Amino acid sequence: MEITRQHILQWLREDDPRRLAELWQQADQVRRDSVGDQVHLRGLVEFSNHCVRSCGYCGLRLGNEVIARYRMTADGILASAHQAVRFGYGTLVLQSGEDEETSTRWMASVVRRVKSETPLAVTLSLGERGRDDLACWREAGADRYLLRFETSNRELFDKIHPSLPGRHSDRIAILHQLRELGYEVGSGVMIGIPGQTYDDLANDIELFRQLRLDMIGVGPYLPHPATPLGQFGDRLAAPPGEQVPNSEEMTYKVVALARLVCPKANIPSTTALATVNKEEGRELGLQRGANVVMPNLTPLEYRRLYEIYPSKACIQERAEDCHHCLSHRIAAIGREVGSGRGDSASHRHRSTPADPG
Repeated sequence: MEITRQHILQWLREDDPRRLAELWQQADQVRRDSVGDQVHLRGLVEFSNHCVRSCGYCGLRLGNEVIARYRMTADGILASAHQAVRFGYGTLVLQSGEDEETSTRWMASVVRRVKSETPLAVTLSLGERGRDDLACWREAGADRYLLRFETSNRELFDKIHPSLPGRHSDRIAILHQLRELGYEVGSGVMIGIPGQTYDDLANDIELFRQLRLDMIGVGPYLPHPATPLGQFGDRLAAPPGEQVPNSEEMTYKVVALARLVCPKANIPSTTALATVNKEEGRELGLQRGANVVMPNLTPLEYRRLYEIYPSKACIQERAEDCHHCLSHRIAAIGREVGSGRGDSASHRHRSTPADPG
């Protein structure tokens, strides 16, 4: 039976541990039936922390003058790509702030090098870029693009994510463009943003379904002290009883519900979950609907500077140590590390021509 919006809203407000155990079990079974027991590892490279945006929640925001800025070279990125191959990963995720110095041609050349020198799938997460940029990178060989819409509440989005002068932010339109260009399309939301209501979050999950997402990344809102929300977020809070908490449990609920509305999507158990529960956050996410983990390959000298939120998990772990740790953790919950690219099952289905017979 298809889960309805009313069911989603009821689960978001549910706090009975026995009932929630039913949700975890249902999501885990749908995950097993839809995408199997393999946990796919995506090597993450945060190659630039420059950003032209002034988002109210992000430590990379333009107005943060305390953070030291960096950009990795193409050769540095390729070194991380070859490290991903040595570890057996199937995907390289290239992520940055919205850095306008990352030119279309330069990024295309990096993608071409990764595709020619390795067997890796390439996921890009570079913020809001124009259709010509996205088309160029797709032609260069990029396979996937991740752009979180953060909240489907337009008024709240505008409060926390001001548009650039003369440019209106429309992330939903960009997600449709990505689909038209043939990308696997990923998006997601923050959970517990000041001002986010239960109705908002239910709408977010419904939008996952409407967009037929191939990848869904969700995590709790973690306040950064050098941001407006980190300093004054309580002023935006929804009325008592309506404000969504930025809790670990609420994040598991959204992971589980995302699995139920998009059964074949790739859903990561995120670093943010590991940050709020360093002992077993990732494992619990994997047991409640997720099937992907993104170990960080960013060189240590840069990793601490990519501070979207503070106290991020694994900030000082060498890539080798992180790889071995995650492999053991996955085995400990009875799952296996995936092989190959781990492409989205829903994307493969849409990309397969109909049988003329």
